[in-house]
Amino acid sequence: MISDMTEPQQELLTTLITIAVVVGAIPGVCNYLILLERKLSAWMQDRIGPNRVGPMGLLQPLADGIKLLLKEEVIPGHVNRVLFVIAPGISVFTALLAFAVVPFGPVDEPGVPSWIRFIIAPGIDIGLVFIFAIGSLAVYGVVLGGWASNNKYSALGALRASAQVVSYEIPLGMSVLGIALISGTMNLEQIMMQQVEGGILGWNIWFQPVAAVMFFTASLAEANRLPFDLAECEQELIGGWHTEYSALKWALFFLGEYTHMITISLLTSILFLGGWHFPGIAEAGGEATALGWVIKLAVLLGKAFAFICVIIALRWTIPRFRFDQLMELAWRVMIPLSLVNLLMVMFCLQFEFSLWWLLPGSAALFAAWGSISASLRAAERASRPGYVQQQNAAAPAGGGAH
Repeated sequence: MISDMTEPQQELLTTLITIAVVVGAIPGVCNYLILLERKLSAWMQDRIGPNRVGPMGLLQPLADGIKLLLKEEVIPGHVNRVLFVIAPGISVFTALLAFAVVPFGPVDEPGVPSWIRFIIAPGIDIGLVFIFAIGSLAVYGVVLGGWASNNKYSALGALRASAQVVSYEIPLGMSVLGIALISGTMNLEQIMMQQVEGGILGWNIWFQPVAAVMFFTASLAEANRLPFDLAECEQELIGGWHTEYSALKWALFFLGEYTHMITISLLTSILFLGGWHFPGIAEAGGEATALGWVIKLAVLLGKAFAFICVIIALRWTIPRFRFDQLMELAWRVMIPLSLVNLLMVMFCLQFEFSLWWLLPGSAALFAAWGSISASLRAAERASRPGYVQQQNAAAPAGGGAH
């Protein structure tokens, strides 16, 4: 039946199948990521976690989903009803739309049936720009939700979210400019294939370790994940921008957040860790078999899963920043670091130095910036009123025991 179709019809059918699979799979995956987060959190805190619904608690996400669907929808009388309802949809829509240009498996792989494709929109030469453009719109869901709630805590959360996203978009964008210069393209498929063809020593993580740390950290801030969840800091803002939300609309906000987590993990794997490539398991130029592309798909998803586990573990590892610390990290640390890193890449490419010089350069950059930050912090503490008196008071008294 598919073979009888014209090429445009086959392309349309393949696109529709891919969209249906992605849109249908992501909510279920997000539900089980919540279960994974609850299980890992329980393990880290020496608790048991969900274990009542189904064997080992595996049906807990289904129970939670049914509860949210059947729960009464409460819309307070003091809210702007139109924007209040639209805001969760914007968060989910932008998160899903950014997924359109992210390859979640081997692209243009021989042996893969024509109706199976591991990217919704292949061949987008400005894929990175598209992701950042759509990702920057995600904050509108948070801002509209906070403003439409007509609640002071929600409004403060929305203001924090807008300031946070604007600040961290700068190092996020600058962190991938080095990758674009090295690869000569912003097409995610080509960036991945260049690393695959170069083997494990061709992975961008060796040339851009600073950019990898900047990208991952800034992406967490963009997604409002801990320790960057100042927009919903419950100690200060109750629930922040989603204080007035409940039931399905509340769940949509977190569907957008967990979808963003998946996108972050896939992008980090594709940009810095070779995508589906893994030495001895998934290599370039292997035999074109169905088993081969399934293994490559499993390798890429396995890398993304590892990053998701890191994101979850960070929730219970690093305490939440104060808001001034959050802004300081972006403007005084990450933006200067990403700028100097970009200049190093431009220098190597301009004077045709080996890209391997970027590895010791990155180590020196980390060390130098750590020393500068420590010196600035010490000088700032010393300039505070009463600092000398506090130090003297904390020092042990002189003299021996009588």
